[in-house]
Amino acid sequence: MLKPRYTAVLAAILLSGCAATQNSAHTPAPVDAETLETSLAANNQVILDQVTKANQTNSATLADIQSQLSNIQKHISVPAKEAEPRIIEIPAKCPETLGDKFLLGEVEYVFVEEFKTSFNTRIDTGAESSSIDARNIILFERDGNQWVRFDIFTKGEKAPAQTFESRVERFVRIKQDAENGDDRRPVIRAHLKIGKYAAETDLNLTDRSHLEYPLLLGRKFMKDIAVVDVSQSYIHGKSQPAPANKEQ
Repeated sequence: MLKPRYTAVLAAILLSGCAATQNSAHTPAPVDAETLETSLAANNQVILDQVTKANQTNSATLADIQSQLSNIQKHISVPAKEAEPRIIEIPAKCPETLGDKFLLGEVEYVFVEEFKTSFNTRIDTGAESSSIDARNIILFERDGNQWVRFDIFTKGEKAPAQTFESRVERFVRIKQDAENGDDRRPVIRAHLKIGKYAAETDLNLTDRSHLEYPLLLGRKFMKDIAVVDVSQSYIHGKSQPAPANKEQ
């Protein structure tokens, strides 16, 4: 048997060993810098993964909301905005007079009383006299006076011409080129109407089939009474013959 003294020492030693073991269990083991950095990096990656996943979830949710809104808008009828009224300026009507002068465009409709027809007419300040397209011109004498018979296309060249007779007022010579020489034409008196303006003038008869306009008014007609504005046409519209009086 052990002696009591040795027994007490052994017990003291055993008790001190248990206390040391218990203290070492509650003290954290020392960590070096490399291990700590690796642990922090791992934690950061976990946090980043969680944030990325949350963003993806939010983006999907937002896209779904936008899709639902788009479908709702398709089924909602939105009234179209009424267009504002557009103001259109209407140009002022061309004046028919300029001071005390009668205003004419480069082209006008001219009504000839003798033929009861309106003609598309060229207003030409370069020509001295006025002329009308006449075909089959035949001179003859009646009661000691010179007369002329001629055809006028009152309804256009596609319709039959009408034959007219008129007394010859005089003859006029129109200078042509050197090959054709001068053209001697019979002149008749005619009553013209352009819009509200009426006048009497002389017309020489000639074949104008090669020209665009069947009637031409020269400067003798316009002298002292009219001014020509070549930038305008048909200022006075188209004159129509007055209705004939019916027999009662």
